[in-house]
Amino acid sequence: MATDHPIPASKQQQPGTSAFKLFIYEQENFQGRCHELTGPCNNLQEAGMEKVGSILVLCGLWVGYVQTSCKGEQYVFEKGEYPRWDSWTNSRRSDTILSFCPIKVDSQEHKIVLYENPGFAGKKIEIIDDDVPSFHAHGYQEKVSSVRVQSGNWVGYQYPGYRGYQYLFEKGEYKDSSEFGSQIPQIQSVRRIKDMQWHQRGAFHPVN
Repeated sequence: MATDHPIPASKQQQPGTSAFKLFIYEQENFQGRCHELTGPCNNLQEAGMEKVGSILVLCGLWVGYVQTSCKGEQYVFEKGEYPRWDSWTNSRRSDTILSFCPIKVDSQEHKIVLYENPGFAGKKIEIIDDDVPSFHAHGYQEKVSSVRVQSGNWVGYQYPGYRGYQYLFEKGEYKDSSEFGSQIPQIQSVRRIKDMQWHQRGAFHPVN
């Protein structure tokens, strides 16, 4: 339910509460009307929120979408504070988020393989337990048209340095770029979504 004031003491997660909790504020810096989510929301406007000015994630991994019913461009939110639009995207000005969905993080280990062509064909890169801010810096300059995620949750980005459009990758197969929500087969950086405080040393393997 939407309220007209911030949630008091909201930054302290209480024992026994939901594994997913997020607060949405209509204004920047956690001001104005506030709406709490502990599960999926297919239409924020129907829930009484006309726009999204700032976001506070208490727990869980969330994805916000620019369209209702969890469709369209994606923004990935991990635990933390997002006081204004440019803290969750640098691709363009956007406070248009119309739906949210929580995502389960189910693995401490991370492995992803990205392919040049649809159907897992062509050149590929394999990334194990590492974040890669620039594919070009590691010798991979091809497009990314299909993806296999063997373990972990990942975020792919349109440009190097974790910039541009964001694409969430969960365990499974994405046979072409449309299956991970991209209109063009372009991903130039990728990072892990980590739910633990310890990880093995990363290893990056370009494969011709």
